[in-house]
Amino acid sequence: MSFFLLKKIFASDSYEAAAHDAYLILVGQARQEYFYTKYGVADNLDGRFDVIVLHIFLLTARIKNEAPEFLRSIWEVFFSDMDRSLREMGVSDTGVGKRIKKMAQAFYGRIDAYEKTIADTDSFKESLKRNLYREAPVTDEQLSELVAYVTRNRDFLKTQTMEAIAKGEIKFCG
Repeated sequence: MSFFLLKKIFASDSYEAAAHDAYLILVGQARQEYFYTKYGVADNLDGRFDVIVLHIFLLTARIKNEAPEFLRSIWEVFFSDMDRSLREMGVSDTGVGKRIKKMAQAFYGRIDAYEKTIADTDSFKESLKRNLYREAPVTDEQLSELVAYVTRNRDFLKTQTMEAIAKGEIKFCG
């Protein structure tokens, strides 16, 4: 792929819409019922936040070296959505800033923890217990199945072209 084509794909006016589309796909995937039934993630605001972050991590692992600007745009869409959601829930302007700061710390902490532990299954399971499950009870079977899901999708994302991803055409397998 030529530099000109890459520049065109990642030009600010072309990736904002694609980042929004990609984010909607991430959220749609994170809302799949099996995360909250089969895998035992809490079906509440915190659990949904953490499953979205897990999917952003998967995409981050795939594109961080190839398309950091596009990735940054997806992260911006995520934080904008969190801001909007808090306001819709009636959080005051001063409260939104404080909560977004906490969310940002949680977001970056989880991304970092997953990056550092993904290569070792046991460490990754512990990271998921701490971050995704927030120390709530989870069975070994649920953890193993979720790790298998993450591994499957990490590998599946590697098969998708950067061109397709940059257009917001991201696919996950169940």
